[in-house]
Amino acid sequence: MTTPDTIRIFVPLEYRRRNGRTQILPPENRLDAEDRQQDSHILRALARAWEWRRKLETGEANTIGDLAAAENLSDRFVSRQIRIAYLAPMVVDRLVAKQEIPAVKIADLIDVAAKPWGEQECAVFGSN
Repeated sequence: MTTPDTIRIFVPLEYRRRNGRTQILPPENRLDAEDRQQDSHILRALARAWEWRRKLETGEANTIGDLAAAENLSDRFVSRQIRIAYLAPMVVDRLVAKQEIPAVKIADLIDVAAKPWGEQECAVFGSN
């Protein structure tokens, strides 16, 4: 007996058109905790920083200048943004997996990455 190669997941969503755009509405029986939405800019910046870090570590890019040229961005922008990839694992877990909303903006998140891991969680999410 073989195991299936695919897994099917059913999520009951409703589509509605508003102002000429299709909008996806979540299920009506969702919990209030699901109302919180992570800022997509933070998730995108985190994903991009991790991709740049991976490219540097694997040798796909030799310098930050190479990354900046490939993305058509400035060296300074890339060197600041890549710092987000060095956030503490518990901060990344709370941002990505638990989708908790941080108390800081992306610019502040870059500065927090320079702090020791033990101080980052409190700086990003406020007092715990």
